[in-house]
Amino acid sequence: MTTQTQNHIFVLMGVSGSGKSVVATALSRELSAAFLDGDFLHPRANIEKMSAGHALNDDDRAPWLSAINDAAFAMQRTNAISIIVCSSLKKHYRDRLRKGNPNLSFIYMQGSFDVIEARMKARKGHFFKQQMLITQFETLEEPGSDEPDVHTINVDQPLEGVVADTVAWIRTATAG
Repeated sequence: MTTQTQNHIFVLMGVSGSGKSVVATALSRELSAAFLDGDFLHPRANIEKMSAGHALNDDDRAPWLSAINDAAFAMQRTNAISIIVCSSLKKHYRDRLRKGNPNLSFIYMQGSFDVIEARMKARKGHFFKQQMLITQFETLEEPGSDEPDVHTINVDQPLEGVVADTVAWIRTATAG
């Protein structure tokens, strides 16, 4: 079976609290797109390590990124539009997801530390650790001009605007 070049995979990337999951859920509904939260593909060892309060390193993330890469490959073979949530904070993580998936691009949910911190503090029933957010921003390698397959969405606006901007961009990217 050959790759379906008309099918597209969009990875919603960004730091924790940038709105990836809530936006992906809305996109999936509005665009009738397949949706996968990449966190569901962490191996048991990663989940146990994180549950014990330890941060993952690049070696821990390698099998997880391979699983997301494989899922992207499978999804684009059967779905016109697929949405995957994965923080993809480092360029080499994004490169790993791109490998063998020419129909994959990224949507960077960009927001300032202050905006995202305020949103995380406002979450109901969610224990917020500021150090985690600081670490996420320290780890983040913002996409640059050498990554033309990354489109940036400003999340410093109401959710409806973020979703509308993202839907509009996906519709433009998939037209043709």
